[in-house]
Amino acid sequence: MYYDLAADTWGPEEKAAIQNVVNSGRLTMGPKVAEFEAAFAKYFGRRHAVMVNSGSSGNLVGIASLFYRSENPLKRGDEVIVPAIAWSTTYSPLQQYGLKLRFVDVELDTLNMDVRRLDEALNAKTRMIVGVSILGNPAALDKMRKFAEQHGLIFFEDNCESMDAELGGQKTGSFGDISTFSTFFSHHISTIEGGVITTDDDELNALARSIRTHGWTRDLPDTLKLSERRDDDFYEAYRFILPGYNVRPQEINAAVGLEQLKKLPYMTDVRRRNWLTFSNLFKGDDRFIIQRENGKSSCFSFTLILNPEKLINRNKVLDALTEGGIGYRLITGGCFPRHDVIQYFDFELVGEMTNGNVTHDNGFFVGNHPFDLTSQIERFHAIMDIAGN
Repeated sequence: MYYDLAADTWGPEEKAAIQNVVNSGRLTMGPKVAEFEAAFAKYFGRRHAVMVNSGSSGNLVGIASLFYRSENPLKRGDEVIVPAIAWSTTYSPLQQYGLKLRFVDVELDTLNMDVRRLDEALNAKTRMIVGVSILGNPAALDKMRKFAEQHGLIFFEDNCESMDAELGGQKTGSFGDISTFSTFFSHHISTIEGGVITTDDDELNALARSIRTHGWTRDLPDTLKLSERRDDDFYEAYRFILPGYNVRPQEINAAVGLEQLKKLPYMTDVRRRNWLTFSNLFKGDDRFIIQRENGKSSCFSFTLILNPEKLINRNKVLDALTEGGIGYRLITGGCFPRHDVIQYFDFELVGEMTNGNVTHDNGFFVGNHPFDLTSQIERFHAIMDIAGN
């Protein structure tokens, strides 16, 4: 394919790192994971980072941790404000832990939650806001954080699509009480599969580490107390204190992650240069709605919404892109209440999901990779210029 959705970001350094892990004989979670967690926390300005096997697992463990904290834990039946557009596993842990979702529409230009509707979404049962920065573009995280603090709410930040983006000079993924990241192949850095939870809260860090690994005490540092240690080391090694999972990463994932993290600033810079090329070609063309940057985007894709007033046939456009060798897909997960799975959720729509529906019906994205895409973007623009008529 001439212009694919995702591209390999590995070099010889990552392959050498994998070989070193294999040669070491230590493949399961160990010192490389701890090293990656420390480097990741430092890069994003957090006290703690907990690596898991996917961003989805990060969301699951993060939500679970909030149910077991000592002060004011979440409980089943609590309500949470969520955006209309995000990935399925932004929402699934909320359903699995018995929370009611209150969907708020997105802005058509940023594709992020319309924070002007937060007051309307708030009620006596609201306990949490989930902020999601779509495809590298920072949501109004500062406003969400302020709103959460004003109303005594938890702020959960799903940053799986926006690693290395910034808002007001602050890295996304550092705004939430808990924040999550993905290191899947097609995202900003690739550890094959992987995810990270970050927090500044010592107790949430300890809870996440226990829940990540069976709910036991074994991997907890002595400084992170969830229970009093017993004298019997035989039983203490297999002492379970929480309902946990097994979503550990492997040493290979972490070793690759350490090399990828070194390259992240450069890769983000190249993606931003590609974004300028894309936006300069498409801005001002009222047939197409492109994502308006909020803060400093780290976009790994270029979104395009066909202006519904122009009555452009999306299938015709997609057929032209296929013929031109250009990959495309739905924007994130589309408008989530439109999916069949919503029948299993306890939810309420806060007003109409007008922009979410327009995005679902008229939008798609193409990839943005950490190398010069000028020729690919120009071909994409040429095809769109013809197919959009």
